[in-house]
Amino acid sequence: MSKFIKTNYDLNDKEIVSVIDELSLWAAPFGLKLLETIKLKKNITALDIGFGLGFPLLEVAMRLGKTCKVYGIDPWKAAVERAKFKATIYELKNVEFILGTAESIPLPDKSIDLIFSNNGINNVDDLEKTFMECSRVSKPKAQFVFSFNLGGTMIEFYNVFKEVLNDKGMLTEVGNIKEHIYKKRKPISEVRKFVEENGFIVNNIIEDEFCYRFTDGTAMMNHFLIRLAFLDSWKDLIPEKRQAEIFDEIESKLNKFAQNSGELKLTIPFAVFDCRKL
Repeated sequence: MSKFIKTNYDLNDKEIVSVIDELSLWAAPFGLKLLETIKLKKNITALDIGFGLGFPLLEVAMRLGKTCKVYGIDPWKAAVERAKFKATIYELKNVEFILGTAESIPLPDKSIDLIFSNNGINNVDDLEKTFMECSRVSKPKAQFVFSFNLGGTMIEFYNVFKEVLNDKGMLTEVGNIKEHIYKKRKPISEVRKFVEENGFIVNNIIEDEFCYRFTDGTAMMNHFLIRLAFLDSWKDLIPEKRQAEIFDEIESKLNKFAQNSGELKLTIPFAVFDCRKL
């Protein structure tokens, strides 16, 4: 069995949480575009949905300054505690942390001037309810900016995954992959529909992409981010008794691809929505 098939991370373990901060390279490309899009104004109230370990919540709070109040909401308790610790070190006084979900935001109607979310909206359980809540708490003309990665994310890996399953006649599992991608990465047109149905105007949609580069499939599969955030969900798409077999073959094919191409490159396309409340 491949070593990377084993994953056992406790996301409430303080030591694990303390080193996940090093994985900001994943969030940074989305976040930089989001930060370019946010309109910075004094005397506003803002909300970050799904702030995780504090990015970009703390960065936005520092950029907005003392005249503004910034809330952050996230259901991950250990991450909330970590972000609180960082805010203390930064001596930030304008941030309030909420342990909760985007489907039930404990803030008054029409109380927020700016909502932002860096790759957090696509991780909620109920997308429609989340947009309803964002609409409820937004003031008229409030800005709503959010980023999310698209269905073509890591297409190079998924193509090999599906090729291996097709070769073995595992058509149900190929269907599982398609459902898995759709659940986490809705098409832009569908997201836009949710946004507009909940009282927002889409001013702009910025599409971009970046790449994760590795020497080969072995390096990719052993990368901590892959093992922490992706591998378990991939394993769940196929029967447990066949996981080692399937992923060994995927690794081998990715290694051959990298050998022929000089490296393994995974494409991460994403979009940033810039919206305004009616």
